[in-house]
Amino acid sequence: MKNEIETIDWLHYENEAYAKGYTCVCGVDEAGRGPLAGPVCAAAVVLPKGHIISGVNDSKKLTEKKREALFDVIKEEAVAYSIATASEKEIDELNILQATYLAMKRAVEGLGIANYAMIDGNRIPPLDIPAECIIKGDGKSMSIAAASILAKVTRDRYMLEMAEKYPQYQFEKHKGYGTKLHYQMLDEFGPCELHRQSFLKTWYAKK
Repeated sequence: MKNEIETIDWLHYENEAYAKGYTCVCGVDEAGRGPLAGPVCAAAVVLPKGHIISGVNDSKKLTEKKREALFDVIKEEAVAYSIATASEKEIDELNILQATYLAMKRAVEGLGIANYAMIDGNRIPPLDIPAECIIKGDGKSMSIAAASILAKVTRDRYMLEMAEKYPQYQFEKHKGYGTKLHYQMLDEFGPCELHRQSFLKTWYAKK
């Protein structure tokens, strides 16, 4: 009996876009909308037409070790890829939705070649090319799943670097998400420049 990954038509949405006449289709996804600290990261990936990368799936369904291994494979096999961020300051200034849109727009523009975009989720950011949104697209489209892995690994690696700069917050353990440990560290040390002030309302309410 085939497993779930094998039974998914990972190229259905890509093939639909090619059938409409688009010649360079990219998948777009983000990582880091929910954390209390750090940027939101987006990636855009163009894969060769008809190309499947073995093991690629929604990044949330993969182990860290598997994501790390696929990160380099995706970059090697992609026609093009682009990774971009919106900072915690931009998140505070714009709100998380608009900052996510900004990161996605930067990622798509960074490709420089895509003429159609498939976006994970239920809303389309303001892009200069035609696009469609696909709910849970990271589990349905090979291009979006690949983008989800690039975005997730890039952000996790950044937060590991920040863990060395701000060891008191133990970012290596929670990557900035609102875990019990993270709130304990906030209680002890207060926020740093990596924290999203607009996300700390609950914590500030306790003060």
